Amino acid sequence: MRLSNEWKDYECIDAGCGEKLERWGNIVLRRPDPAAMWPMIMTDLWKKTDGVYHRSKDGGGSWKFEKKLPESWQVSYKDLTFKVSPTNFKHTGLFPEQATNWDFLMDKIKKADRPIKVLNLFAYTGAATMACSKAGAVEVVHVDASKGIVEWAKENMRLCGLENKKIRFIVDDCLKFVEREIRRGNKYDCIIMDPPSYGRGPSGEVWKLENNLGNLINKCSELLSDKPLVFLINAYTTGISSTVLYNILTLTIKRKYGGTIDSGEIGLPISQNNLVLPCGIYGRWQE
Repeated sequence: MRLSNEWKDYECIDAGCGEKLERWGNIVLRRPDPAAMWPMIMTDLWKKTDGVYHRSKDGGGSWKFEKKLPESWQVSYKDLTFKVSPTNFKHTGLFPEQATNWDFLMDKIKKADRPIKVLNLFAYTGAATMACSKAGAVEVVHVDASKGIVEWAKENMRLCGLENKKIRFIVDDCLKFVEREIRRGNKYDCIIMDPPSYGRGPSGEVWKLENNLGNLINKCSELLSDKPLVFLINAYTTGISSTVLYNILTLTIKRKYGGTIDSGEIGLPISQNNLVLPCGIYGRWQE
């Protein structure tokens, strides 16, 4: 398992019974996490929260705040800065477990010693986009189906001081965008994707990971340059093993370009008890 264990502004304090307790800067939030299946050892730490997310019996849920919190605040990871805000669907706009992937991408781009063009699909609020741009990518194309989320990503760009870097923001269905890029003959040295289990594009396009992922990766292989650097997939879909990502990458990217593949879990260290909170799977191909 690869751990995101170099945070200073974020901490997974404790987890259990389907919940996690986290520190975002100096604000402590408690929210659901289905991966935390083990028993919770209730300590006073769980009572010292600034906000708790309560699930509704009808689906969804809402936050209850113990004090008035700012609508949003900032956290930093190394030389990157991101906007954090509790949303009505329990997320905060940032997945801190992804830091291990940001480090990997930044290291590869910095050491490439050549211009690197990046495509980030299902790019959300753009943490990986900013990491690649900060590392020196000559262009990062950021694609997400949600206009509001792309606006959030633009805020992160400004917070990271990357306004003058070459980041292109695209609101589009990712599969349709890839198909158009193939027709246009565009190429990328690095492709990143973090596809959801289920989603809809801006025009109602239906995405279902188990039905669409193989086709998307196969099409993305047509967008890679003659000398690609990285192909990275992250996924949170329950029931899909990292071995699936390994197999897909082996039959598509590695078959065409050689290179090596690494796959497994990513996670967060739990500071209270030295356990690890599992946070999804990854598959990485590199030259």
